[in-house]
Amino acid sequence: MFIQLRTMAVQKGYSEQVAARFTKDGPMDEMNGLIDRTVMINTRGREQDEVVVMIRWESQEDWKNWEKSDAHLQGHRDKKGQEPPAYMISTTVKMYEVQAVKPGRASSGTH
Repeated sequence: MFIQLRTMAVQKGYSEQVAARFTKDGPMDEMNGLIDRTVMINTRGREQDEVVVMIRWESQEDWKNWEKSDAHLQGHRDKKGQEPPAYMISTTVKMYEVQAVKPGRASSGTH
């Protein structure tokens, strides 16, 4: 499994708006190998909110196929030259190869 973690610091009060961008349907949803997207919000900070998007892929190859897909590249072309919204403070992106997933003993597999 391959995971992309995107962490965005945003001005207070804008986390729901940013989260909505990552929960709407889009071309990524049709890609082979996409397991899921998890969108998390932390509004407990005094200075800013934080939105974390975890995108899980079956493999790094599946993620690479998304990165070089026409739909993904066109999305970047459409935004070329645009300034990020003023409420966006920073964004970091990290990639991880999953080494192990260990479920809890009482886990029933449903949430």
